[in-house]
Amino acid sequence: MTGHLITDPATATATATATATADGWDTLSAALTAQAPPIADRDDLVVTIAPGAAHGHPAVFMPHRAAIEIDGARLPIHPGAARPDRNRDRSRYAAVWGAFVHECAHAKHSAWEPPPVANPDVVEAAILLEESRIEAAQVRRRPDDRHWLRASATEIMIGDNGGATAAGQIPPTPFAAAHNAALILGRVDGGVLEATECAPAAKEIESILGTGTLAKLRAIWQEAHTVSDDNAAAMLELGQRWLDIVGRDPHAEPVPNSSLSGAIADTIANITRSVLAAPVDPDPAEDATRARIAADRSDKRAADQARKVFGDGTSSGSGPGTTRSIRTPRAPRQDEQSAARVLARALNTAAARERAAVRTTSALPPGRVRMRGVLARHAQLAAGAIPTAEPFTRTTRKITPQPPLRVGIACDVSGSMGKFAAPVASAAWIIARAAELATMPATTATVTFGNSVAPITYPDIAPGRVTDFDCPDGDHAIDTAIEALDGALGLARPGATRLLVIISDGRYSGGNRNRAQKRLDALRATGCAVLWLAPADGRSRPMENSNPHLLTDPAATVSDIARAVTAAVRAA
Repeated sequence: MTGHLITDPATATATATATATADGWDTLSAALTAQAPPIADRDDLVVTIAPGAAHGHPAVFMPHRAAIEIDGARLPIHPGAARPDRNRDRSRYAAVWGAFVHECAHAKHSAWEPPPVANPDVVEAAILLEESRIEAAQVRRRPDDRHWLRASATEIMIGDNGGATAAGQIPPTPFAAAHNAALILGRVDGGVLEATECAPAAKEIESILGTGTLAKLRAIWQEAHTVSDDNAAAMLELGQRWLDIVGRDPHAEPVPNSSLSGAIADTIANITRSVLAAPVDPDPAEDATRARIAADRSDKRAADQARKVFGDGTSSGSGPGTTRSIRTPRAPRQDEQSAARVLARALNTAAARERAAVRTTSALPPGRVRMRGVLARHAQLAAGAIPTAEPFTRTTRKITPQPPLRVGIACDVSGSMGKFAAPVASAAWIIARAAELATMPATTATVTFGNSVAPITYPDIAPGRVTDFDCPDGDHAIDTAIEALDGALGLARPGATRLLVIISDGRYSGGNRNRAQKRLDALRATGCAVLWLAPADGRSRPMENSNPHLLTDPAATVSDIARAVTAAVRAA
């Protein structure tokens, strides 16, 4: 047979076998072979993709060898980079994947074989009708394959016209017009292509064939779409009817830039634009896997940063050097100790939960008797069945468990934040001390960020002394600070009330800020609350999605942080 359905048993497979093992073609061939069973509904196919395979076509199917060949020269990416098991990856080589789907459709639906004595011209006409028939059947069976068949239709149409050069000089004869009517308009009636995008070709074909002839040919391919996969007699009869109307190939001389070639080129351009404008929907399972992998990587980076920052008390950062900030431990003042006790009581009050009513049933008292349950139980006993009815109901009230609290504080120690250093150091100690005193489980940690990131208070450690610090740095490793707090406190993990407090004027840009913005957005997406405290000096630039609050008085920083923590607990 002609075209890309090759039924001659003598045809050799894998014309480019020598190259198939190089550059990853054998691996890609094996991957496509693994993908063929669900598409073709058979598990005996062997797929080979390599440059020069497919006997001059984009792809071919050889039924006597249960083999599909694909010309690897048409693959726009390196074969080693292809992951055909991923739906999203297939869009990078949609036409090649579509040709593969087309051959799988042949493998499933081209089950009929012509007898050896059949007229070759009739067989060729039947095979032409087979192109749209098998795609129509594939779309009925697997509607999602339509996108890929559309993506490959343009190359298949060009290939079935003899290649790009021949397709540019198709003679405007009735035979050529009928041939392209079956390839293009047959796919429209088969539900693969759209009439609007094929309008240029349809208009030119009708002008060549005439309305009456085109209607007769359309009736033939529409009937072919209803023929069963193994009905050779019906397909050969339709091939004979086609031949009676169209005649044999006159082998006319090529006509460069013919009107038919131009109309087909316009149609191909329309289809290409339509396919690009309507990409395949992403696979939810793939998206979930990608999101899980990204989350795992993010968690690993956060855990690594947490170990660097909190593991041994040494600083770590992405700036040009270590922080120059001087840390001076001191005993907490009386007002700070009092503030910690007040905040602990506020946390306990905010975390208080009302009792929830829980209704239970039982077969025995105590409880309120429900007559419906009693009657059901008697009926079960009378029938000799094991009684399952529970006629007694009881309502109890239980206290809802308090979710644990996790609070991370990141303080900017660049020079512009000097006046906030003392109140932030005080607030960090007060919150850590309050977390220890509160009845609810709470974990806090505080870091500074400048040239690098350094801890002030540690998770699960209530500091006995307040650590004062100054603000001499010039860089802003805020992205590392957020990652370290996330890794240490699990700010991205549900199951707790989580709050990230950032005290900074935000007057910086570049990679650190961009990475920090992505990390902050990711935390917000997981349900972590974020509070940004910034000086109200008209020059502060809090990040987006950070719930900014401007501070007019540095002394108010302690109370603002405490109120934010309490509000987060109440909202949990």
